[in-house]
Amino acid sequence: MTPFVPGTALRIEGRAGGPLSGLTFAAKDLFDVAGHPTGGGNPDWPKQYPVPTRHAWAVQALLDAGCTLVGKTITDEVSLGILGENAFEGTPLNPAAPGHVPGGSSSGSASAVAQGLCDTALGTDTGGSVRVPASFCGLYGIRPTHGRLDLTGMLPQAPTSDTTGWFARDAATFARVSAVLLQEAVAPARPTKLVIATDAFGFADPETAHALQPLLDRLKRLVPDWREEVMAPQGLSAWSRAQRTLQPVEAWETFRPWVERDNPRFAFSVARGLVLGAMTPLADREWAALMRREARGRLRHLLPPGTVLATPTTPFPAPRAGLPLPVLDPLRAAINCLCAHGGLAGHPQVSIPGARVNGLPVGLSLLAARGADAMLVGTTLSLEDA
Repeated sequence: MTPFVPGTALRIEGRAGGPLSGLTFAAKDLFDVAGHPTGGGNPDWPKQYPVPTRHAWAVQALLDAGCTLVGKTITDEVSLGILGENAFEGTPLNPAAPGHVPGGSSSGSASAVAQGLCDTALGTDTGGSVRVPASFCGLYGIRPTHGRLDLTGMLPQAPTSDTTGWFARDAATFARVSAVLLQEAVAPARPTKLVIATDAFGFADPETAHALQPLLDRLKRLVPDWREEVMAPQGLSAWSRAQRTLQPVEAWETFRPWVERDNPRFAFSVARGLVLGAMTPLADREWAALMRREARGRLRHLLPPGTVLATPTTPFPAPRAGLPLPVLDPLRAAINCLCAHGGLAGHPQVSIPGARVNGLPVGLSLLAARGADAMLVGTTLSLEDA
């Protein structure tokens, strides 16, 4: 299926002579594009959201850099999803794994880049929504340091975790786009130390951990000073539970006025998540806030300047599309265990393609200290020659 939102064909030329001139991009349908509705992946959202008169900051930044906008892309409803299936707009094609989900909620953006319909695409990442589709579609993807980018014109979900991210098929394009959006020069980089998250690799399916080993070996050649460490001493599932407590509560706070006023239509899984957020006890929220504090302290300890932490991006490749909820729910829970640190601690993370399990892509992720986004992107350039 096309990754573009039905009925929203558009083209806006980038500024001539910019550093991204000649490249094209698409924007997830959570980003405002002047004169076009922001659909949010839900048929009722645009009815109460005025047609924007200005581009979102990230859209404007790419246009100013010379990149041409070629469309808006399908998203899980108001970004409340991780697999990329939208009950109203459909499931975009995963060209790297036909018949399998593309990953969400930035599903259409990943699909458009993976299909070669554009060179890069904007997504958002709250609980994994760039990292997961990057892994499932075999792309480079980034979740920047939380709070680094201007999110003006981006539909929020859970503000203490929300970020803008982007995709590319190759490291060179990824670096060019990253330099523009990070507003910082990106050059090949060689970290001084490497930490391998043994609990994350142990949590991944054995086939996935095995498939990532050649990429990990290249990384070790690039960074000979490496060691193994446990990323989450409290348990990956404890970090996941904390994020799955905090994020739905914030999402409910974000969408509550709209839900209570308009009683909009939702897929069951989306409505269920909002209801759970509304019903979360104060004691659970307080526990989750403390666990977030512990996670932040742990990653600060593991990631001093110059250090990168390696994990599988996802515990397995893309599941089949169209699976029933009882099958999907444990898969979502497992994915969250390898993504929760993003929303909890806010460190930058890039997902690197290059591994396959039975022909299906899986990504290797690198994390670094907050603010070290450009170094992470530069490492992907150096890894090409390792």
